[in-house]
Formats: sequence, C-alpha cells, structure tokens
Amino acid sequence: MELSASHVNLKPLNLKLFLVWPLLISIFVSHGVGFECPVATTSRFDCCPEQIKTQEICEKRGCCWNPVKDSRAPDCFYPTDYATYSTTEVDVTKYGYRAMLSRQTTTYYSKDIMQLQMDVLFETDSRLHFKIFDPANARFEVPIETPKFTTKSSSPAYDVRFGMKPFSFLVKRNLTQRVLFDTSASTFIFSDQFIEISTFLPSKYLYGLGEHLNPLLLDLNWNTKTLWSRDVGPKEDVNLYSSQPFYMVMEGDGNAHGVLLLNSNAMDVVLQPTPALTYRTIGGILDFYIFLGPSPTEVIQQYTDVIGRPFMPPYWSLGFHLCRYGYHSANKTFDVVEKMRAAKIPQDVQWNDIDSMDRFLDFTVDQQSFAELPTMIENLHQHGQHYVIMLDPAISSTQPKGTYAPFDDGLVDNVFVKNITGQLLRAKVWPGEAVFPDFTNPITHKWWLKQTAKFHEYIKFDGIWNDMNEPSNFGIGSLDGCPFNSTYENPPYLPAVLGGSLISKTICMTAQQNWSMHYNVHSLYGYTETIATHNALAQIRNKRPFVLSRSTFVGSGKYTAHWTGDILSTWKHMYYTVPAILNFNLFGVPMVGADICGFEDNTTEQLCQRWQQLGAFYPFSRNHNSLHSKDQDPTVFSEAMQASTRKALLIRYSLLPYLYTLFHKANRHGYTVARPLFFEFPKDTTTYSIDRQFLWGEALMITPVLEENALSVDAYFPDDVWYDFYTGGKVKTGHVQLPAPMDVINLHVRGGYVIPMQNPALTTTASRTNKFALMVAMSSNLTANGALFWDDGDTIDTFEKNLIIAMKFKAENGTITSQVMHDGYPEATSMVLGSVQVLGVPSKPSTVTANGKLVQFTYNSNMVLNITDMSLPMNKEFSITWT
Repeated sequence: MELSASHVNLKPLNLKLFLVWPLLISIFVSHGVGFECPVATTSRFDCCPEQIKTQEICEKRGCCWNPVKDSRAPDCFYPTDYATYSTTEVDVTKYGYRAMLSRQTTTYYSKDIMQLQMDVLFETDSRLHFKIFDPANARFEVPIETPKFTTKSSSPAYDVRFGMKPFSFLVKRNLTQRVLFDTSASTFIFSDQFIEISTFLPSKYLYGLGEHLNPLLLDLNWNTKTLWSRDVGPKEDVNLYSSQPFYMVMEGDGNAHGVLLLNSNAMDVVLQPTPALTYRTIGGILDFYIFLGPSPTEVIQQYTDVIGRPFMPPYWSLGFHLCRYGYHSANKTFDVVEKMRAAKIPQDVQWNDIDSMDRFLDFTVDQQSFAELPTMIENLHQHGQHYVIMLDPAISSTQPKGTYAPFDDGLVDNVFVKNITGQLLRAKVWPGEAVFPDFTNPITHKWWLKQTAKFHEYIKFDGIWNDMNEPSNFGIGSLDGCPFNSTYENPPYLPAVLGGSLISKTICMTAQQNWSMHYNVHSLYGYTETIATHNALAQIRNKRPFVLSRSTFVGSGKYTAHWTGDILSTWKHMYYTVPAILNFNLFGVPMVGADICGFEDNTTEQLCQRWQQLGAFYPFSRNHNSLHSKDQDPTVFSEAMQASTRKALLIRYSLLPYLYTLFHKANRHGYTVARPLFFEFPKDTTTYSIDRQFLWGEALMITPVLEENALSVDAYFPDDVWYDFYTGGKVKTGHVQLPAPMDVINLHVRGGYVIPMQNPALTTTASRTNKFALMVAMSSNLTANGALFWDDGDTIDTFEKNLIIAMKFKAENGTITSQVMHDGYPEATSMVLGSVQVLGVPSKPSTVTANGKLVQFTYNSNMVLNITDMSLPMNKEFSITWT
C-alpha cells in the first residue's frame, strides 16, 4: 500500500519521510506471499545468467523454472517475491535524501554486502544523481571530474519514490507523470563481484550503450550489450574498443531522457521486450545520473554538463585525411600526396601507421625506409597541410640499456604497470616484449610529455594517433602468467566478453595501477592515455591538440576524436558506420569517423566511390586501410571515381564554416554535430528507427547510398520544408525515392535555416582565405536564421580569450541581415561575403541591393535567387534586400 506523510512518524533529527517541498516521495510496503512464478514470458528476469541452466540449479536458487520453446526468454527466472533488500530508513539531507538498505538473506553469490547506503542528489532541475554503495568499506569509483553543486534543485522536473519492503526506486517525469526509471522490475543484488539491478523502460525506443556494431535503435528482444574495452575487428554482438554505459530513451511522446551508469567494470546490459533492461556489473558501485531533457538535444547537453564538453578541433582536422598501413617508405607516402595534388582532390592531412617506426618502437623512425620523413613533413607544412603520427601505449622492454630512452626513463620514473607481485607486467605487442605505462599516475603524464617533446624535435607532427589502447596484448594476461586462483582473474560472474575471459587480448586483472587494480580501470586505459596525449600536444605545439583514440570511455570526447576501428570493406560495414557515428555523438564524442572504404580486405571501386561520398560527411573524414589490402586512396581508381570523390570533398570543404560552427556549439553548449533525424523531429515516431540518413546540425540532411548497384535511395523527409542542395528545388515530405547517380550523394537543406559556406580549395589553409557564401533556405513563412563562429582555427581557448568573431544571420520580409555578436578576431577584416543563394523565393525580384547598392542576381524556375559578385566585409553588419 502507499503511505502518505501523515502515516510516518517524523523524528526531528532523523526524518523518516516524507514530504519535502517541492518533492513528494511516496513509500510503498509489500510482503512476500510465497513462491510467485506466474510471470509473463516477456517480463522474466534471468536468475541464472552465468552458467548452464538446469532445473536443479534454478530451483536451488529459489527461482522459477519454465522453458519456453522458440523464445530467447530465460528458462530460469526470479519469482515476483524473491528475497532482496528492504529500505530501513530514508532521511532528508541538504541535497536530497539518504536511504539505508538492508537484506536478511544471502544470494547465490558470495560476499553479499548486507547493508547499503543510497544517496539521492537533486543536482539540477533536469539532472538527478543517485549512488548506491557500501557505507562500511570503500569501493572503486570512477574518478572522472564531475560538476560540483552547492544547492539542491528548487523546481525539479522529476519526482522519486522509494519502495520499502522490498526496496525499489522510481523516478518519474512531473509534467507527464511518465515513469522513467523503476527498479521494482526485478530483484536487486549487491555482492562484492556481482551487482545486478533492473529497470522498466517507458518505451521500446532505446539508443546508446556502446561500443557495438549494431543499428541505431537497439533490439530489445533478449539482447545483451557487453561493455568491456577489447581489441577486435568489429563484428556483430561482441564488445568492441570502447565502454560507453550511457543510454537515451525516446518516450514516444516527443520527450527524451538519458541514463548514465558511471561504472568502468566489465558489465552486461540485458535488454528485454517488457520493455526493461538489467545491469550486471562485476565491481565498483552503482553511480547513476538521469537526464530529463526533455528534448534529445537537451539530454546530450545535460550529459556533457557532467562528463565534459567535447574538445574544439583545429580547423585543419576537418579536412580530408589519408593513411594506410603499408606505405612502406616516406617516399611512397609522399608519392600519394603528390598524386592527390595532381588529381586536385582535397587533402589536408597525411598519416603514417606503425610501419614508419623502427621495429615498431614508439618515438622512433625507421631510418632505412622513412629517413626522408622530416623532409616530407616540411613539404606538407609548406603546402598548408599537416601530419599525424601513431603512438601505441606498449613500450619495448628488451632494448639494450641506454639505447631506448622511453623505457630507460620510464624505469627511473616508475611509470609502468606492475603485476600482483610488484614486478613489471610484461606482455607481447608490436615491438615484441613490452610494458605498459600507467596513465592513471600523474608522473606518467610528465614522462609521456618528455618523450613526446623529444620526438617532436625530430618529427614535426601536428597530431597523435593513440591505437591499441584497450590496452591490447597479443597474448593473454602476461608473459609471466596471471594468478588464476584470484577471483579478479576468474570472477564468479563473467559478462559475455569476447574470448570468454577478461584477460583475452589484454593484461592481467590483478595488474597494479595508481588508481586501482586493472580489474577496475581496464576500460579507462584509453581514456587516461588520451588525456596525457592531449595535454602533451598542447604544451609542445602551443596550439589546439588533435588526438585520435581507438578506445574511449565516458568523457573521452573532451580530449580526443574516435574512429570505429578495423572495419571490413563491405557494404554492410559501411552501413554500420552511420549508427556508430550517431551513437558517438550521443556519447559526447562528435569528432568521429570510420575508415573510408574499409580497413580490412580489398574494396571495390563502386564500394569505395560510395564510401568516399559518405565519408565526406563523417565529422572526421579519413581513408585508411590495412597492410595486406590493396591501395585505396582515390587516385588509384578511374577518372570517374576520382571526379566523384573530388566533387564530394569540395562540397565538404565548402560547408566547413557550417561544420566548424557546429563544433563550436558542441564545445560550448553540448550540441551534437552529426545527429539522428529524431533529434530535430522528436514527435515523429517514423524517425526513431532511421539510421540510413542523418543530419549535420539542424539544417543539412545526408542520404548516402549504402547498397551495391543502387542508383536510387529511399529517403524520409519529416514534415517541414526541404530543398535539394544541388538544384534548390523543393522536395515533398514523407517517403521519397531519390535518384542517386554514381557521382551524387543526396543532400537536402531544411527550410528556415541559413548555412554559412566558403569557396572551397584543396586545403583548409587555402579555403580559409576565400570568400564566404550563404545558403538561405526559406521556411514556409519565408524566414530563415543561422550563425557563424570563426577564429584562426588553431589557437587554444580563442573563445575564452575573445579572439573570435561570431555573427547571426536573419532572413525575413525579403531582406537578409547580419548581426555581429562578438568581434575579437584579429583577422576579421579579411572575411568577405561574395555570394548568397536564397531557396524558396516565390517570385522573381526586380532589383536586389546589398547595403543599398544594386548587385547582380539571377532567378530560376526552382525559385532560387542567386546573388553574386559581392564583396561585403563580414565584420560589419550588412543588409541584402530583394524587391
């Protein structure tokens, strides 16, 4: 039954609950009535997740046994009255509530924690934070920096309720009364190495929980998502490089919310059609944040408020990147650069993989094949281009003493990961026997800076690529073995990790690091390495850092870009890159891309042509492939394919002012850059499952061809005004079959928006000197708005230093005006507006003026007004009028 505050005896110093303005907490009490097994198949919660299921084992656990044919539902499941925790107290605190939880009986896992504490913190009106932990013994908590708050929310968008016997916790949205999180779904277990908690979901529209190879909309049909950083060529249904324990739900009415479980231990997240999900993690605490939105965009803004805003990329990193493992020499690498220049295909950045190293040793160059590398880099810089090197974490430990400073200095500084006995943990990676820096140790960051700075004196790289940082090991655990009798090496519950072991292709779980044993911090390895790399680059170059990391965790987007790893050169994998890129924008990592044309196996010309078109609209755009695959840079293909790639990349370069402005919005305000359609049309449920189209910001829709031999593509246009990017003609809404010739990727502009553009060039260095342009797409009421953020593209913290120019554009009543919001960019006088294209002008004007002076224009049957041959200073407010 539900008890109101009047039924509760309130003690002056130990408030037992429960009316605290403005939040009402209700308390529920229920009592077990026996062995209750009549549970609907879709509402079963697995009672035997870790071993072969038998009726004997199941019933010994006090659970229900009832196999169902042709169903993925569990055969062994919890009864509705399974013994769990009770809520023994709920106290009012300065920031919310504190509950004490107690259980009287043990579970089928050892070392149950019988007494728990739950702190519920009303941090903001749209953010609820709650933690469940052992009050008697400290356990590992993820030590990322989160916001400090000093006052309790005064007008929360949520209510919470506690269940007493058994314990449960419920969060609902005040405005709609929709329940967002409800642990009464199933039992709650908190033992030393097995923590299980379930929640009902308010709808079937679930996203996130990375990193996996899957569609954007997650399958709730008894689907397990395992989170544990792993080096593996991406395949379906396995844990990949990153651990991102965040999800978003579209509630079906246009509202959205997000949930973060800030826990870095190996975990399974089990999805089921109830709809519900179950967390099973094998360590740490339960540290939850719930973000109330209510729009999808606001959810991500609130999420990045907690984990950190994405880094502001250098402008050059938005250009096209080219790499491969297997150039074999600096001269062959440079040959490709020169071919790209000759073909007039844009390229900003050249990379090399580990084949540029001396015997795969970090901070070295192969002096036989890559001796000309410094000369090549100098040439790149002279042409306004940039260069990125690779640094893997594994450091060779077998070089003669005094010949390899990274290892020698690391020994002196005591920066390497140790095994359980305090000796160096040795494994085998690319350089052979190797050790691993402990990036959770601040001393290691100083050592990493020293080695990187010394290497930069020789190789003037502009960015750093952190690969193999799950961390990857070619063997299992350690060359000296791991203590397999330890429950950390062989835990009582093993999540469904690839390889059937936590140490598969990584190091021992009992390895010792500054923050904790590796068992707790494994999935934080890449995260901590990229912090060290980001900060080192900033200090060495005194410019904006660019880091690319394969492994990421919550908050990585503050320091690094990400790519989707060693994907295959197949049409299916090309499709999977779209939901992957959208997911990482949800995770606060908007600078994300995939290896264009695929990494493993040989591409085909048709696949690579379509992939280059799609890749031109990845936020991070790089073509890269493997040692044993044939060359796939654009110049090795036909003239037609080269022309198609040139066309797509020149469009990208023309749109870079818009893309750069989106990254500014991400950096300052937490917006996504590439986003699903439902972000802009949250009440249109048709958009909820679309992951073959995506948006750049609010205004540009990208519809790539993702099927072999296709010359048309199915597209969906939500209810708004849409224009063809190429012709300016309007398109109808709903499902539309679009023509897609081999040299075209379909692009559409949304009415009501102004897109800042710039005449493209073959590098961003050159394009930044060209005139700007505006594409003005009129809404149904003939208005449009837009913005531009601009700075030098390379200096650190230009916004904070006011070394920027920011402006707004507005179109209404036949007039386009600009408004300069900030004017601190020293080179603003060089910014000139040369042309404007207005889509959706109902009739041909008789005159067009710019700042009161007549200017040239054309008008066509698609109702497109083109205004050309202008030279308007953009640091001055302007007005363009047609009548």
